[in-house]
Amino acid sequence: MSNRFIVLHLAIMRRIIRAPVNGSISGRQDLSRAWIEVNLAAVVENARTVARVAGTRLLPVVKANAYGVGAVAVSKALETVDPWGYGVATVDEGVELRAAGIARPVLVFMPARPDRFDAYEAHRLTPALGDQASIHAWIARGARGGAFHLEIDTGMSRSGVRWDEIEPIAGLLDTPYLEGCYTHFHSADRRDGSADTQLERFKAAVGRLARRPPLLHVANSAAALRDKAFALDMIRPGICLYGATPGAGLPTGRPAIAVRARVVSVRTVRQGEGVSYGASWTAPRDTTIATLGIGYADGVRRLLGREPGATVLLNGARCPVVGRVTMDLTMVDVGDGRAAVGDVATLVGEADGLVNTLDQFAAWSGTLQHELLAGLGPRLPRIYD
Repeated sequence: MSNRFIVLHLAIMRRIIRAPVNGSISGRQDLSRAWIEVNLAAVVENARTVARVAGTRLLPVVKANAYGVGAVAVSKALETVDPWGYGVATVDEGVELRAAGIARPVLVFMPARPDRFDAYEAHRLTPALGDQASIHAWIARGARGGAFHLEIDTGMSRSGVRWDEIEPIAGLLDTPYLEGCYTHFHSADRRDGSADTQLERFKAAVGRLARRPPLLHVANSAAALRDKAFALDMIRPGICLYGATPGAGLPTGRPAIAVRARVVSVRTVRQGEGVSYGASWTAPRDTTIATLGIGYADGVRRLLGREPGATVLLNGARCPVVGRVTMDLTMVDVGDGRAAVGDVATLVGEADGLVNTLDQFAAWSGTLQHELLAGLGPRLPRIYD
């Protein structure tokens, strides 16, 4: 087999694999097993709500394929709210938006390395810089490099220039290419005062610069909804766009995501018989088990069935998840209820007047809404309404 054929084959396979993630159109996807429904009107409504609460412009964070929802579809829908731009994690994510026709600024949050600067320039991407060497190398490119944002570490201890180490590079930062400064809160969802402390550190660090850049931004979803003091020049909403609650006591947006799966098998399990690997659940009575065509390869947590409250919505009833979730399949206890092959179960979303919220399902899964969404695999078609 020639090298040329191998390269061509891999390129084709990449396109086939990536297509379901961002390119799903209702009516053109295989819905025989499981899928995700995305209400883009709800995403837009949630964006308008957080912008109204904060009273400032938006930098929607669409990294990780918009938390698994679909970065291109979400970004195009959000064009109607006139955001300043979009936030991504990697150069490749920025390139994807550019290829889809997104023209607004795209800020790449991953700390930028000088060996990738040509890619930033070629695709008009804005780097996040946080160390003296990379800042110097970017500024040295002059106008062909353009704007950058400075990350200031105020307590996350992950990346960026420490708030108390700004002065040694303040002279270097006296440049018109410094368009913005930002920081990231580690506990904005808590009322423990830490976000206020980080904001004070951030403002003090910016105050040591020779010039204030045009854009200061610190607020994620939780901070943006908690207090206008965090709004500054723009906010960076992420999880709240999809109807999740970003913190206790904060508003919940309009639900925007539904995860559904079809019943692929139905069987009677006798009292005392086990279900799934390790026979981890034993039937306390004769019952009906419906098997759903979705598993941990799709992002449903393997140990979901250990949580007593974990249910799916099936034919107007709440059916407990039982046994270990397997790679491709999930079992639920229908009891005396109805279940037939082809019926649709709802893991997240509304059905027959019942609701499983994203927050609930994430809690049953022992994780955050962010991780749950981002973990929903590319095998699941995204259907945009």
